[in-house]
Amino acid sequence: MTGSAYALAFVVGLLSAMHCIGMCGGISGALSYSLPLETRNDRQRLGLFVLAFNLGRIASYAAAGAVSGAFGAVLLGSGASPWIFEGVRWLAAGIMIGIGLYIGGWFPRFATIERLGMPLWRRLEPLGRRLLPVTTLPRSVLFGMVWGWLPCGLVYSMLLSTPAQGGVLAGALYMALFGAGTLPILLLGGVFAGQLFRLGQDRRFQAMAGIGVILLGLLTLSTTQTISDVVS
Repeated sequence: MTGSAYALAFVVGLLSAMHCIGMCGGISGALSYSLPLETRNDRQRLGLFVLAFNLGRIASYAAAGAVSGAFGAVLLGSGASPWIFEGVRWLAAGIMIGIGLYIGGWFPRFATIERLGMPLWRRLEPLGRRLLPVTTLPRSVLFGMVWGWLPCGLVYSMLLSTPAQGGVLAGALYMALFGAGTLPILLLGGVFAGQLFRLGQDRRFQAMAGIGVILLGLLTLSTTQTISDVVS
């Protein structure tokens, strides 16, 4: 897997800020407000809890990336046609462009793709509720690991491009870097939930973020490692 693919995964995470605020910012803020008052008033301790939530979430992304990368390695080992991977790569780019249109407010119906993950989420959500209230850092990490499976079209698009990345470890790192890219905005969302929510309602910011993700979707078609390179 090329360094450009790793960098792209991280940048996609950074520019998906608008989508992250909508999908996860509310959860992060709600969890912060559910903590004891003395923890909420201590910015350093609050930050540790929010970081723990998000590290658990990123761990789930990495686990999903490892599974997706393993699937790709099996296909490569079986001599599957490179066109299969190329088609999946185009599909992933198309989903990312659709998400950019959704973030920008130009294609609200695209959110229906996230319903694909609802059957799994309905099974996992009760596990998350059992971890509430979150009172310790290890419990925060566990809650974040459940939270990481919340249906998200952007995560789906990244997972679709993961089989072509070169195997289990590469797939895990690819998704972990995507998660790391989302980390700054969600850390801020947990500590400064109100201010970021107001920013999230700004149509200009939505449009800029949407255009950024659309451009990244187009960029994946030119910078991601080609399948013929992987096969060779």
